[in-house]
Amino acid sequence: MGKYLASMQHTSKPRRRGRGSSRLSSLRLASGIFIAAFLLSLSASAEDPKPKPENTIVVQIGDPVPVPKLAGSPKFWIADVIDRSANPQPELVMKARGGIFLDRQPAVIVRQALEQSLKASNLLAADANSADLIVKIYVFQFGLAQGSGLDFFGKVEFAAMVKNPKSGESVEVKAAGTSIAKAAAWKKNIEKNVQEDIEVSLRDALRNFLRGQQLKDAVGDLTKDSAAAPAAAPNP
Repeated sequence: MGKYLASMQHTSKPRRRGRGSSRLSSLRLASGIFIAAFLLSLSASAEDPKPKPENTIVVQIGDPVPVPKLAGSPKFWIADVIDRSANPQPELVMKARGGIFLDRQPAVIVRQALEQSLKASNLLAADANSADLIVKIYVFQFGLAQGSGLDFFGKVEFAAMVKNPKSGESVEVKAAGTSIAKAAAWKKNIEKNVQEDIEVSLRDALRNFLRGQQLKDAVGDLTKDSAAAPAAAPNP
């Protein structure tokens, strides 16, 4: 009898899994697929946004910033505008919500805004050779500063090296502009608020530079020798 039972144990077929085990396996498989899809979506959303017409803003200063009368009414020439912000994507203003991009490099925007205001005040030279003062601009910040999440803090900051090409002397003039705009829920409203915020900041920085005491003092120091030089005597 014992031998018979032993032989039965060896020849008996394995038990089949119940329906509960099959359902558990299906649930695990579905959960794995869902988690994988979720991780892929996070990876895709973490990628840098790309500039498109619908997420690109055009920053303009509007009316030129009027320049007050300067000693000798010198002609300026913008020799160069260099971006020193260390931003690998200077045109990317905001990364969230699909991104917001500038239509031009910040250095280009600053140059055009400065030249526009100088030309309107008849202070822009025709070229470098005819300029009384040569200006080189270094842009340190352009766009949005760190905010609270409830507001957009715009900031434009640059420094200008104003040089007298004849004497070789130069003076540094610093300028900065800030603005605060409310956040918004809709993407179009966000773009509108960010654009206005940057435009106000840019105009504020230009006003501080062109109408500030630093530039007035720099022009006085750099042109004092030429202003003090006596006029050439007429030929008899």
